[in-house]
Amino acid sequence: MDLTSHPLVVRARRLATDLLAPEAERIDQEGVPASHIEAVKRSGLLGVAAPAEYGGAGAPPAVLRETAEILAGACCATWFVQTQHHTPVQTLARGERAVRERLLGPLSRGELLSGVAYAHLRSYPRRPVRVRREGTGWRFDGTVPWYTGWGLNDVMLLAGVTDSDKVLFAFAEAREQPGLRASAPMRLAALTAARTVSLELDGLWLPAEAVSLHTPYDRWAAGDRVKTLSTSPAVFGVAEAALSLLDDEAATPLRSRLTGLRERAYALADAPVPQARGEERSMAGAEGAGHGPTVRGAAAGPGVDDWTGPGVDDWAAERLAVRAEAYDVLRAATTAAVVAGGGRAMALTSRAQRLAREGLFLLVQGQTAESRAAHLRALGGAPATTGERDR
Repeated sequence: MDLTSHPLVVRARRLATDLLAPEAERIDQEGVPASHIEAVKRSGLLGVAAPAEYGGAGAPPAVLRETAEILAGACCATWFVQTQHHTPVQTLARGERAVRERLLGPLSRGELLSGVAYAHLRSYPRRPVRVRREGTGWRFDGTVPWYTGWGLNDVMLLAGVTDSDKVLFAFAEAREQPGLRASAPMRLAALTAARTVSLELDGLWLPAEAVSLHTPYDRWAAGDRVKTLSTSPAVFGVAEAALSLLDDEAATPLRSRLTGLRERAYALADAPVPQARGEERSMAGAEGAGHGPTVRGAAAGPGVDDWTGPGVDDWAAERLAVRAEAYDVLRAATTAAVVAGGGRAMALTSRAQRLAREGLFLLVQGQTAESRAAHLRALGGAPATTGERDR
């Protein structure tokens, strides 16, 4: 499929060329400004995967991936802030009616930007954020270790686990309020510009009408496992940006590997998940690791057994292997850019060192115990996965 003329791809390239790439080194040091987010909102890219009936583009997954590559290659920090938005949009599209009718339109049209606070669910059976009934709503207590886009997002999709081992996702305003306090922005080796904080929750109360998803933890986790196996398009975007700094002789063999891996990764992302009872459900909506739709396999309805077993484990193994290979090419491409830049690449104004640090970030973005173990095996020269889930 030739995507070069798709309106959203054209807009993404224009945004990247005119604003994001020229400003990227400065933004890396100073932080993503509100003006960048306003430009993203105006572009229509926040609605790329949103349903057309709510003002979104309803574009196919290939367009979502292509625009993600473009934005990440131009300014990974800006990409990372805005990519959080797609999970709330797709959660709302399949979620409870009250909050869907209130927020899906503004989020689909890019009038509001949403962040996410749910990665801590993957530490279960620990419950960093606990949820319990209080009156006509829900009370949240605990700590969100990582929240990106603080001061830039309008709303957030917040999740916690109840005493009955159910996950509850609800929307809150992304600001300090009774029961919600943010830390100072974190200083990180990469993407400090994305304004990541931790959130302390001490009796944050949200009404029942703010809830979008309430489902057993095991059901959500099974779908989340599938979602986190795919290679993020940002890996290909940052690698391609690094290769653009090389001459043809150095870039050609790496670009050949990158192109082949991209084709394999996206073909796998579009393939259906094998079902234990012979059913199939496509994962074609996922953008990539850690930031695609959270409700594939959760609100969509299949039971836990539908997403486990030898068929799914073999299916997962292939995706983990491609993901590890893509990281290897990303490392080679960003390292080559630094080597080609020589001593100048060590300056904070150098594009090569920024891309190398962004590459390090992508190694752990959306990481789970299963993907981490597979990646470590691959780094040691073993197959990326044994075919069994890592606990």
